[in-house]
Amino acid sequence: MTVVTQMTDRRLSLSPLLTRMRDRSPGLAASFLGGALAAGLGLGSFAVLVMVLWISSPYPDSGPGGALHIAAALWLLAHGVELIRTDTLSGLPMPVGVTPLLLLVLPVWLLHRAARDAADAESEASPRTAWAGVAAGYLSVGAAAALYASGGGLRPSWAWTVVCLPLLAAGAAGAGVWTAYGHPRGPMPAWGRRFAEAPLLRLLSGVRRVVAGGDARFLGGAVRAAGAGAAALVGGGALLVAVSLVWHGGTARDSFLQLTDVWSGRFAVLMLCLALVPNAAVWGAAYGLGPGVVLGAGHVAGPLSASAPGPLLPAFPLLAAVPGAGVPGAGVPLSWASGVVPVAAAVTVAWFAVAAAVPRGGAAGRDAAWSRRRTVAAVALAAGLCGVALALLAALAGGPLGVAALAHFGPVWWQVGAAAVVWTGVVGIPVAVGVRGWRLRKAWGGGVRGPWLSRPSRPSRRSRRSRRSRLSWLSWLSRSRGARAGLPSTPPPVAAQPRPQPLAEVPDPLLDPFEPYEFLPADPTVSPWREDASREARWAALKEASTPPEPTDPT
Repeated sequence: MTVVTQMTDRRLSLSPLLTRMRDRSPGLAASFLGGALAAGLGLGSFAVLVMVLWISSPYPDSGPGGALHIAAALWLLAHGVELIRTDTLSGLPMPVGVTPLLLLVLPVWLLHRAARDAADAESEASPRTAWAGVAAGYLSVGAAAALYASGGGLRPSWAWTVVCLPLLAAGAAGAGVWTAYGHPRGPMPAWGRRFAEAPLLRLLSGVRRVVAGGDARFLGGAVRAAGAGAAALVGGGALLVAVSLVWHGGTARDSFLQLTDVWSGRFAVLMLCLALVPNAAVWGAAYGLGPGVVLGAGHVAGPLSASAPGPLLPAFPLLAAVPGAGVPGAGVPLSWASGVVPVAAAVTVAWFAVAAAVPRGGAAGRDAAWSRRRTVAAVALAAGLCGVALALLAALAGGPLGVAALAHFGPVWWQVGAAAVVWTGVVGIPVAVGVRGWRLRKAWGGGVRGPWLSRPSRPSRRSRRSRRSRLSWLSWLSRSRGARAGLPSTPPPVAAQPRPQPLAEVPDPLLDPFEPYEFLPADPTVSPWREDASREARWAALKEASTPPEPTDPT
């Protein structure tokens, strides 16, 4: 009985341990449930859309199970997971890796919202607990969806599933927690400091300190300029696609009607085109930058390509917007007008960088302005970040659609990134230097003064001529006044000038009614070189004028 009591007491001693674990991580269950709910809502949205299309289709190929398998596969494709199509005519599996970027918005928004609600100030979960719980709940549902989709005609690639799904869940959940706490910028954690102590990263941080000079606005201004440049490139690409679609409107309409004859199929094609609109915008940016878009092995649609890939493309409305190739030697092709897009992006980068380099605000803004070298460094850093952003978007917007000739379909990410860096750097740096000088000149009120140009501006030729004329008139006027006063026009020799009377020879003020002064103001009617010569004469004239007249006898 004693042994049983001891065992019972030992078993009951686990209760305080569970209590302490629950107290250390409050809100973990709620965060886990929030992440699972976010994944379930995303899966449900895809399932509803696919089921509506399946029900409205007059010739369904499979039952409800096949439609749900397709919904799960499309949900995984929206996360960047590459799919493998098994029901092909040749019997060989074909990869499908082009991710519709518009479908990516729904999972990211749901994850961000779930993590932000879990880390709200009113909840009991800590930031780390909220992030871990939401990510774990989302990944648990994602793993179940991947297992379910592996039994359908579109099977997920497990390598891409293991990489893309956790990366997206962790990133979106982290952004949601960071937003819930007001975007704090606290000290770097211990693991981040250990990672930053790597030799290469220490070298990069040293270069950043040398270039930035300790200015807290440097990195923020460069990031904002890079974001504006990337947005300008993508927006310009979308404009190019829209103009090309209007130009090839007849071909796009014929391809849309050629794909299917039923309204449900046309609605599905329309939904697919809408989901691929962001991809088309990135493709247009790649076309404007110069590398173009790969539409099969050996076929590139770009302003410098020599072969037209139009006849080889399948019937699809967005592919009808691919322009024909330029003809070398026949002047400047019309497709080269797309070079306006990268130039506009470079000007945008330069403008945002100069806005951070020369802030508005009067004298305080002028004092806080960056030097020319730092402004150039900010534009160069913004160009590099813009290239990284475009390379990432190009990698997401393209991918394989089969094997052999269709092994890659879309822009090549490293070519697009390098072209974005070159365009924004080569065009943006001179524009930034010019705009910076203009803003500094405007801030100083039209004259370039201050620490940027230490040498004062020289007067104009007209001002120098007018100054010489004024001096000549003054000298002529002084000579004429001296002549009227009876003074010679040329000064006497230095030896002939009388020496001034010393102070010891000045008469006593008690005996003389005039108090002597060390000097008197110069007479403007007398020439400057006659001032010492006429001093005694002026003294005598003043004494005679101040002597009262003798009284006269009235008789």
